[in-house]
Amino acid sequence: MTPSTDAAAPASALTFFLLALAAGLGAANLYYAQPLIALIADDIGLDETLASLVVTVGQVGYILGLLLLVPLGDIVENRRLIGAILLCATAGLALAFVSTAPALFLLAALVFGIGSVVAQVAVPFAAHLARPEERGRKVGSVVSGLMTGILLARPASSMLAHWFGWRAVFLLAALAMLALAVGLRLALPERHPGGRTSYRRLVGSLWPLMRSQPVLRRRAAYQAAMFGAFTLFWTAVPLQLAAPEFGLGQQGIAIFALAGAASVVISPLAGWLADRGFARAATGAALLLAIAGFLMTELGAVTSSVVVLALGAIVLDLAVTANLVFGQRAIFMLAPEIRSRLNALYIATFFFGGALGSALASPLYTMGGWSAVTLAGSAIMLLALAYYATEFRTRA
Repeated sequence: MTPSTDAAAPASALTFFLLALAAGLGAANLYYAQPLIALIADDIGLDETLASLVVTVGQVGYILGLLLLVPLGDIVENRRLIGAILLCATAGLALAFVSTAPALFLLAALVFGIGSVVAQVAVPFAAHLARPEERGRKVGSVVSGLMTGILLARPASSMLAHWFGWRAVFLLAALAMLALAVGLRLALPERHPGGRTSYRRLVGSLWPLMRSQPVLRRRAAYQAAMFGAFTLFWTAVPLQLAAPEFGLGQQGIAIFALAGAASVVISPLAGWLADRGFARAATGAALLLAIAGFLMTELGAVTSSVVVLALGAIVLDLAVTANLVFGQRAIFMLAPEIRSRLNALYIATFFFGGALGSALASPLYTMGGWSAVTLAGSAIMLLALAYYATEFRTRA
């Protein structure tokens, strides 16, 4: 096996574009079903009380993939690993397309959820291909693709299902994954990691790594708060937009969701700032920006202004996306030989924060309206700021 180094391998702009596309479309697989829950459940005969399982099972698959597949990036040739994960996603999406029974669709969701972790193999691969002095920018470009996929998945699936039915969404997604598997096989150079260990030891090393890496713990905590606020907002805002003061239907909500896509422009800038040593100060700015975004959405709710609400969403998403780049750039500078495991732990931690945020959204909105959502989101970010303040008393 060829030993791995952290030196940049030759890579074209097309290679980084394909990695960004794989990250975006891979992450999007998790979000296509969110606005389609009612359509899918009705068609496959899933009881309405269990309808949310079409999303939840996919997320369970994603977490399994993070913990069981992504660490393989430290010991398995990366190009082959990415191809195998893309084919897994293809199989799951194709199975969803033909599913006619609840059990079959839920199995499909588990499989394509596992395959969605291609994004978390693509980002470390991009970090490997980039020279150290440009790593932040290159990682930022791939993260832009990832966030674009997350933000556009819901409006895109809503519109596509409106015109062609929900099955078309999964068919096109399956074809996209298959095309990427072929394209990346041709475009990516081989990368043989230097790690030589058993799979059991590899997975068993995750918790000790979390305990031994203070930078990882800190950056994961910041992004867990950010992603918790992000999912809190995007889970609750459709309820607010459908309320009488806004009165938007499914298509209107889908168009509103497009506003968040504007945040992807921040990723290259965030990478540039990180490459020049400004990540610490910019992290504090991002945390403050998230609070400002929530306050803007409160103003939009009070004034029944969809424009102000959308501006607040953009500000919040800018903060979340920038902080994601700062965090990944920081952990990718730690140790190339454990980069995939570091990334898996980082993503798994902040997805846990995201799960908590989405779980809180409905009860908060039901009990206290949009003001309760604003208060909770701001409180989460204030806690993150309090933790951030300790960074100036420690070298962690």
